[in-house]
Amino acid sequence: MTTKPVAHIPGVHPEATSAARAATVLPIYLLAGLYFGIVLIKSEAASWYRIQEMFRFESFHMFGLMGSAVVTGMVTTALLRLSKVKSRDDQTITVTPKDRGWKRYVLGGLTFGAGWGLAGVCPGPILALLGAGIWPMLLVLAFALLGTYLYGLLKDHLPH
Repeated sequence: MTTKPVAHIPGVHPEATSAARAATVLPIYLLAGLYFGIVLIKSEAASWYRIQEMFRFESFHMFGLMGSAVVTGMVTTALLRLSKVKSRDDQTITVTPKDRGWKRYVLGGLTFGAGWGLAGVCPGPILALLGAGIWPMLLVLAFALLGTYLYGLLKDHLPH
């Protein structure tokens, strides 16, 4: 019996996507997101006060947290490039090299930083903060979605 492919799921190879596969993979993503949200709240990475301390250079907490995430990402990416590891679907995992250039990074960083500074939170913990009962994050979520929509409209005119 063949299974009919369903919509593409991020992180899952399109040929391997089926209704049965989606039924097993999506709950794993949900649990991973739930765990990530709990870690963000418990580590105070979503704390407005911790973020303000970071921007004022009053505390090393957030710099240490983000620095450890950057180092973990660098090591993991290097290991993925060197190891030729395969996915569960026997597809070789590759890390696509990024284009050189600085304009897109400066524009993206300024946009992200402005939003982070105005909202007091980066996009990652918005849902975690809503789950913790911080209801003003609904406004931040609305503007994050608006920004995503505007990017979709303007992406062909932006430096990539």
